Formats: sequence, structure tokens, C-alpha cells
Amino acid sequence: MPQIIFLPHPNICPEGEIIEVETGTSVLDAALDNGIDIEHACEKACACTTCHVIVQEGFDSLEDASENEEDMLDKAWGLESESRLSCQAIVTNQNLVVEIPKYSINLAKENN
Repeated sequence: MPQIIFLPHPNICPEGEIIEVETGTSVLDAALDNGIDIEHACEKACACTTCHVIVQEGFDSLEDASENEEDMLDKAWGLESESRLSCQAIVTNQNLVVEIPKYSINLAKENN
């Protein structure tokens, strides 16, 4: 069973977390099922960027992002070349190392 290693995030998972997940599970669902409360304002509809993550390792094992996801990612705060919406990133048979960005676009707007 593949693992997702969530790197430490000061608010969401300060110690980091290693979880085992079923192939075919989204990174977001795996996180939520294991008490890692990644924001997801659009309820997993690929209509916002609040569940944006950076896949540090295992990125190439994920299916390519859809055009809709790419359009959404263009609006994400802290976009990297390995960025994905966690609601759309489906775990295959490889382990992933995932960074949850310090801010979501909602937090960036709230702090202005």
C-alpha cells in the first residue's frame, strides 16, 4: 500500500504525518480521513485552489492535471512546478511526499 508523507505544517500537522492509502484515493481524501484538515472550500469540485499542495516526491506517478485543474492552479498562492490540487491528485502505487503550503489563497486575502 502506498504512503503519503506530509511534511510538517505549523498549523495543519506540526509534526508531519505518514499515512498509508489505498490506490485510487485523492490526496485530499487521504489527508481528511487521517485528521489532516486541508482546506477545501469548493468541496472537492476543482473550483478553487484552497487544497493546493506541492508534491515534492512522486509527482510523476500522478496522472496529468486536467485543463480545468491547470486553470485553477494558475490562481494558487505559492505555485510551484510540482503543484497540484489535492482533490484532483489521485494516488497510484508510488509513495508521495507532500508539502502543504503555508498559505492558501483564502488566507492571503484575509491577511491583506
